[in-house]
Amino acid sequence: MTAQLIDGNALSRQLRSEVAERALALKARGTTPGLAVVLVGDNPASQVYVRNKVKACHEAGLHSVLEQYPAELSETELLARVHALNNDPAIHGILVQLPLPAHIDAQKVIEAISPAKDVDGFHMASAGALMTGMPGFWPCTPYGCMKMLESIGYDLRGKHAVVIGRSNIVGKPMALMLLAQDATVTVCHSRTKDLKAQTLQADVIVAAVGKRNVLTADMVKPGAVVLDVGMNRNDEGKLCGDVDFDGVKAVASHITPVPGGVGPMTITMLLVNTLEAAERSAPH
Repeated sequence: MTAQLIDGNALSRQLRSEVAERALALKARGTTPGLAVVLVGDNPASQVYVRNKVKACHEAGLHSVLEQYPAELSETELLARVHALNNDPAIHGILVQLPLPAHIDAQKVIEAISPAKDVDGFHMASAGALMTGMPGFWPCTPYGCMKMLESIGYDLRGKHAVVIGRSNIVGKPMALMLLAQDATVTVCHSRTKDLKAQTLQADVIVAAVGKRNVLTADMVKPGAVVLDVGMNRNDEGKLCGDVDFDGVKAVASHITPVPGGVGPMTITMLLVNTLEAAERSAPH
């Protein structure tokens, strides 16, 4: 068996064209969805991510503002900027690119963002909404994973899902989203005693630890669906995920590639969240 690829690029294009249509309809009613992206410092990876986010916004017909500040920006100044954006009616989503310089408390900055504009889904109010099944913004990467499962028509009811990783950005929200679809969920992490024993029981595996080859073919039940959230470099310096792709694709039924899998979906769901924030705030 060779696994079918879940193509994140193709699914992203489809979802982004839907976003563009909805944005056009909103504009006709007098509201242009707006995203503010705030970058502090000169982390090269962050600069690439931010450029891609702004470009994706413009391509989908969203208004996007990029605010770049030197690494020396004080926490007080950054909080003042966030406060100003909270009060700006042209901005519906606020994204502060992480990581922030060490002298700034990232959690404090995230909590300063209005929950109505928290399109990253990192605010405690968003986490609480996800946990209790209330409307809010879902973190973009696990939300993208759910859309990928939906795109292959996968019914999670009663299935066993194993999430490798317990971060607030991917692992924990991923587990809650799978649970909301009636999957039985196991969350594994660096302290898990026998990872292979857990993953061999899984119908769906989400690998999100940022460590190469954390999942190999002998750890996967034949026919399982494997979503690879990792972004690493192999010995040749090429981009790879957390999953031994060549090995696992011979066992799994579906698998996401790296690059071109979960990555493009993360930015796409950011656009979806920004559009929804604008739709919620638009006069009816």
